[in-house]
Amino acid sequence: MLRWQNLPASALDGDLAASWDALNADRGDLPFLSAYVMVPALKEFGHGQERLLVGSDAQGPAAMLILWQKRFFEWQTFQPSQIPLGAWVARKELSLLEITRSVQRSLPGPCLMLGVTQVDPLLAARDADTGDSLSTDYIDTAWVDVAGDFAGYWSGRGKNLRQNMKKQRNKLVAEGIATTFRCLAQSEEMADAIACYGALESAGWKAQQGTAIHPDNAQGRFYTAVLEQACARNEGWVYEYAFNDKSVAVNLCVRRGETLVIFKTTYDETIKTFSPAFLLLQEVLEPLFAEGRIRRVEFFGKVMEWHTRWTEKSRTLYHLTVFRWGWLKRLHYSLATRLKGLKR
Repeated sequence: MLRWQNLPASALDGDLAASWDALNADRGDLPFLSAYVMVPALKEFGHGQERLLVGSDAQGPAAMLILWQKRFFEWQTFQPSQIPLGAWVARKELSLLEITRSVQRSLPGPCLMLGVTQVDPLLAARDADTGDSLSTDYIDTAWVDVAGDFAGYWSGRGKNLRQNMKKQRNKLVAEGIATTFRCLAQSEEMADAIACYGALESAGWKAQQGTAIHPDNAQGRFYTAVLEQACARNEGWVYEYAFNDKSVAVNLCVRRGETLVIFKTTYDETIKTFSPAFLLLQEVLEPLFAEGRIRRVEFFGKVMEWHTRWTEKSRTLYHLTVFRWGWLKRLHYSLATRLKGLKR
């Protein structure tokens, strides 16, 4: 039985960061779930009312979640779009369903529903629904297994991709376009790298929607802070691809152990005769196969058609919702079904 402390989420920026990171290391050890990512995420994207729930037993902290009150009767995990999974960590032997039930009973007020968002089945296996729980699909996400040599991997790609990449590289040579591939991994390089990324993204469709990264906006500050901290821990990489010294594609990445996560990708959308993002991805993958240190490249985004050209691997992330009582789940399902019917 866990005993829960309900603290301001700002408490994570202190001694509790070590406990958070230890639990993350025990279960998945994903770099983007580290305290050094959560703290700037709360600063830049939080509502200011988030709570840090710490569940402990005789051995110390066993589970920690960052939660916010979505409605008077409903709580859910902190989930900015910049972080691929919900904000929780726990010892690997603990059931996520049991953790969620336990913390729900410790929240103030009538917490009738508690949602854990964007759960990776590699971190918490998706159990069958119970009388008081419901899991729903979120997205399919893809990854590349870095196994064998690049030639073997590349021969397994579709003929169209292989031919298209070859034609593009021949065309670059024919047109006298010099290409440059760089990997930036020093903290002092990250501010300029984010500025470069933002310049590319701000020229594309995201600028029209107001979602582009800029060094002076919340996203820019977040990614700069995270990548500076990641590089200080030898966990941050920014890959850049250039035509004649002009940047045309950038990947923001974090890595830990044998896993590389491509956090964000952007490219010059004005270039129509080449695929800068594809050219960059090929440049990223080939040395990873040669070096053998990274065994898995994760995209952690919705599977798009272009992902399927690079890998056939995918899995489904899911949301978990726990209801205070079984009858409440049945009522919720009935109302949701009626609303769907009215929208048709």
